[in-house]
Amino acid sequence: MDHTNLRDLVEFMAKALVDNPDDVEVNEIVGEQTTVVELKVSKEDLGKVIGKQGRTARSMRTILNAASTKLQKRSVLEIVE
Repeated sequence: MDHTNLRDLVEFMAKALVDNPDDVEVNEIVGEQTTVVELKVSKEDLGKVIGKQGRTARSMRTILNAASTKLQKRSVLEIVE
């Protein structure tokens, strides 16, 4: 598993959650210490990826962290509006 797979992982999770999978955009900003994975979805799907009290977003971050740990990397998920 490499960096592109982290991006693909986030894209896969997001597309499974939203009503408009074609509007899902995932960008990766690779820094020296940390990789930022930016997730953008359509406005009406924002609530679906965040979830009640942020639960869905938290779960996505947990999965991303687990995958990152396996790669011995640090990554954060940013949900961009």
